[in-house]
Amino acid sequence: MQSVAEAFMAKFGVPGLSVAIARQGAIVYNEAFGLADREQGQALTPSNLFRIASVSKPITSVGIFKLVEKGKINLQDTVFGTGGILGDDYGTPPYKTYIREVTVDHLLTHSAGGWPNDGSDPMFQFPHYSHAELISWALDNLPLQHPPGEHFAYSNFGYCVLGRIIEKVTQVSYEEYIRQEVLRPCGIDQMQIAGNTRDVHAPNEVTYYEQNAADPYSMNVRRMDSHGGWLASSSDLVRFAVNIGGIKSQPGLLRPDSITTMVTPGPANPRADEVKYARGWNVRNNGRGNWWHAGSLPGTTSILVRTARGFCWSALTNTRGQEEEIGPAMDRMVWEMAGQVRGWRP
Repeated sequence: MQSVAEAFMAKFGVPGLSVAIARQGAIVYNEAFGLADREQGQALTPSNLFRIASVSKPITSVGIFKLVEKGKINLQDTVFGTGGILGDDYGTPPYKTYIREVTVDHLLTHSAGGWPNDGSDPMFQFPHYSHAELISWALDNLPLQHPPGEHFAYSNFGYCVLGRIIEKVTQVSYEEYIRQEVLRPCGIDQMQIAGNTRDVHAPNEVTYYEQNAADPYSMNVRRMDSHGGWLASSSDLVRFAVNIGGIKSQPGLLRPDSITTMVTPGPANPRADEVKYARGWNVRNNGRGNWWHAGSLPGTTSILVRTARGFCWSALTNTRGQEEEIGPAMDRMVWEMAGQVRGWRP
């Protein structure tokens, strides 16, 4: 396995790489390679924390399904306006076309009708705005282009709003709710929402190195909380994926019916092949195959995979190169690592 990891790091200029693998519910591999901090010559360890970027989305999805199971919300509940979960808390009523039709499920499945992850993505604008200021600005200034439920557009903003739904319903911060209801039941106690600058690094957090022009320390990562703001180790993420349920015989975080809904593709998937987006996960074969999510921000690349054969793994790096290369290559790397072990069929 080490030779595969080192070849990947050399090819893509990766300072540090962390990989954890679980098989049938138990972590069987947990290793770190390279450096957490180049300037200090600090070796990376399996306990180091990384920004995980959009791998935060499956965590938020599980948090939403926990609320559904408790009867606190319904996936078909509307979000904005009279009768909506958030009511008129954000923006200026009367709302623009389609906004009052957006449901929780539209946000989970990236089918609200707009707010895509492109040059107009509000999550990368106005870094000094609070959640409330940013959501209000987007509702007032970024009209939806399609009726909700009919068009897929991957949306960081939609998952930001899901975090605010969690806060409105639970009356605690998004971070505290997820730590109490999702992470601690998995035995995870060091995950937290990232800070923005080097001087507010969490204990044991890596230093980030971007290979393109972007600055890893110029973003409001803390505001990305529910769509891309978590810090984790690779083993943290594997424990989360293992404990969702459906791998081992003991009960998991979610009931089987909730898991089925979570990994069922959304209604507006753009792809005709077997790979589709469900609710917080990419899935294969309508959720009967592998589930996964990748993440990328300046200075970090991440992936979390759960296979149909009972494997879960995560890989994290403290750099980002050409995104179309390093992310898929890291995925292939872990498949190759797992495939080297005699008797494993990932």
